Amino acid sequence: MSARTIQVDDRLHAYLLASSLREPEPLRLLREETHAMPQRNMQISPEQGQLMQLLVELTGAKRIVEVGTFTGYSAMAIALAMPADGRIVACDVSEAFTAVARRHWKLAGVSEKIELRLAPAVETLDALLLDPGPGSFDMAFIDADKSNYDAYYERALGLLRPGGLCMIDNVLWNGRVADPLVLDEDTAAIRELNGKIHADARVTVSMVPIGDGLTLARKRA
Repeated sequence: MSARTIQVDDRLHAYLLASSLREPEPLRLLREETHAMPQRNMQISPEQGQLMQLLVELTGAKRIVEVGTFTGYSAMAIALAMPADGRIVACDVSEAFTAVARRHWKLAGVSEKIELRLAPAVETLDALLLDPGPGSFDMAFIDADKSNYDAYYERALGLLRPGGLCMIDNVLWNGRVADPLVLDEDTAAIRELNGKIHADARVTVSMVPIGDGLTLARKRA
């Protein structure tokens, strides 16, 4: 028993992966290729990907919007957990990073489930609010530029059906959100959104200390 979350050092993290992670080969290959990139820290952890897969299965999500795709690990993880008729709208602005994603999605056999839209995410989300319209999605995952997190969150709530789940990444921001002396734009944006969601009566919320922190916000009716 413990009154607080256990600290995870390298040894315990290795045990966690060895005892829990069931990472399909296509995901492992994509993760390893991304790990060789200078921007590798932009990728979610494999244990977080597995948790998100479980949430997809638990909720039966078939329509998902992702804000921030990078090299496609999270989208692939979600797509692998979705039923055959499941669809993801993936928002990103990088042709170079998403070219890696497209290649691996094809190898994994999930390309048909993922619609990639290369444009500023606010524009894509606004377009989705017009067509197919509010309440059209079961789940949203936000993992993009932090200064726009509030804009993404508000639009995601509009797109989600009642009972839909919004997942927001990097909410612990390597601990910087808890340091009052850290005042850069990204940290401030995450800190402000964390406070907003904590008080937001529109959602039921839990902040989970997995990866770099993942907020789960279920839209109430």
